[in-house]
Amino acid sequence: MVKMTVSKALKEGEKICESKFVAKELLKFHLNLSDEKIILNLSLNLDNQDGYFTLLDRYKSGEPLEYIVGKAEFLEEEFEVEKGVLIPRFETEILVQKTLEVAKEFKNVRICEIGFGSGIISISLKKRLNQADIIATDISQIALKVAQKNAKKHSAKVEFKLSSLLDEVSENFDIIVSNPPYIAKDYKLDKWVLSEPKEALFGGEVGDEILRKIINLAKTRAKFLVCEIGYDQKHSLSQALKEAGFEYEFYQDLAGFDRGFVARNLNLGLFY
Repeated sequence: MVKMTVSKALKEGEKICESKFVAKELLKFHLNLSDEKIILNLSLNLDNQDGYFTLLDRYKSGEPLEYIVGKAEFLEEEFEVEKGVLIPRFETEILVQKTLEVAKEFKNVRICEIGFGSGIISISLKKRLNQADIIATDISQIALKVAQKNAKKHSAKVEFKLSSLLDEVSENFDIIVSNPPYIAKDYKLDKWVLSEPKEALFGGEVGDEILRKIINLAKTRAKFLVCEIGYDQKHSLSQALKEAGFEYEFYQDLAGFDRGFVARNLNLGLFY
């Protein structure tokens, strides 16, 4: 391969992955340089350019950027990710903000997250609610490993447990929060999303099956339920929440799609 400058390699990278952002992030990772240092080195020859183009090929083949570089940003903080855990999305930052709003109603809030993945939700909550008692569950051993590493990195005390939903948890909570699998089985996804764990993406034939299970669990286990949902699930989940005895509000993401709900349990006499 003919020697090329950093600037030329970056332009070639943009063509290959059809994304200026991805090409630049992979180059920063390859050279272990910041944005500023990349700019200062644009005229220099690229070291180990074969390595950079290998990274580009991995991305073009469907490996997500976050898996390649081993990290993702969430609420302006860096978290480790790897193949086998769901990659954090910007929309889920809204879920955290909604949970923080609900938490203001409690002095020492007790929270349970169902499906912790890389741990970003529980860790982000703990860092902002120092007195909170937070337990989080997931069925994945890989998720447990990654979440514990992230908790240590961020000095956040969260109890992560291997459990399907609340099977291994006996306590009741002020808030249950979840970004569960909610995509319908036959929904078409791009190759990068399909590289993520299917058990963290697909919620069943229709997509809302796991959300319905969580709603039914929460009616006897939590004062509030805060969940992220699919853009087309507001109607069906409104029925499920009403039947389970919740009053609720849905919220939208920045694109204007229905993205989640905050629900208050009206069955408190059952367990409090």
